[in-house]
Amino acid sequence: MFNENDRLLSREEAAEFLGVSKGTLEVWACTKRYDLPYIKVGRLAKYWLSDLHHFANARKILTNPDNQ
Repeated sequence: MFNENDRLLSREEAAEFLGVSKGTLEVWACTKRYDLPYIKVGRLAKYWLSDLHHFANARKILTNPDNQ
C-alpha cells in the first residue's frame, strides 16, 4: 500500500540505511538471499523506505524477551 510519506531510495542510500555495502545489496538481489523488494527504474534499483524498515524490523532479535 502506498504511503505518501514514503520515498524511494537509491541502492547506495538503502545500503547506508541498513549498514551494509552497495555490493552486498547487489549480491542479495542477484542470489535472492533475502526477500527484500526493490524496484527497477531503467538500470537503477530503488528501495521503498517502508520496505527497508519492514526488512530490518523482521530481523530484530530480542535478547531478553521479558524486557519488551
